Amino acid sequence: MSKGGKTIGGLLIFVVIAIMPFLYNMGKADAKPEINTDTPVIRELGATQCIEGTKYMRENHMHLLLEWRDAVVREGKTTYTNSQGEQFEMSLQNTCLNCHNDTPETVYYTAETANQGDNQFCYSCHNYASVEPDCWACHAGPREAEK
Repeated sequence: MSKGGKTIGGLLIFVVIAIMPFLYNMGKADAKPEINTDTPVIRELGATQCIEGTKYMRENHMHLLLEWRDAVVREGKTTYTNSQGEQFEMSLQNTCLNCHNDTPETVYYTAETANQGDNQFCYSCHNYASVEPDCWACHAGPREAEK
């Protein structure tokens, strides 16, 4: 029983050290990213809905992209039919980045330039969620146009 005080003191010190990061960051949450859906292409199209509804795309866009990858690469399918029966080309560049591109002068980028802020539509959310997209490992992505 003589070591009970030291044990309890040690446990208290451990608990305080363990919760310090949480206490330090309390009330300092990052602001949610502002997504620009008013791109030149979307304005020109006049459509404000993606290939699926907003809620679905926010929750499942990565699953959809993985399904597209498997369908195109492994099965040779190139057309996606959404829940409303509309058909879209399964293409990151021609379907997704055709609309979700912040600046008209943004063309294609490489993995090295992708995080430099050219196209914030993708990276604002991915940075907020601490997720690094690996799209550009295989795909040529948007990059700043040659001047």
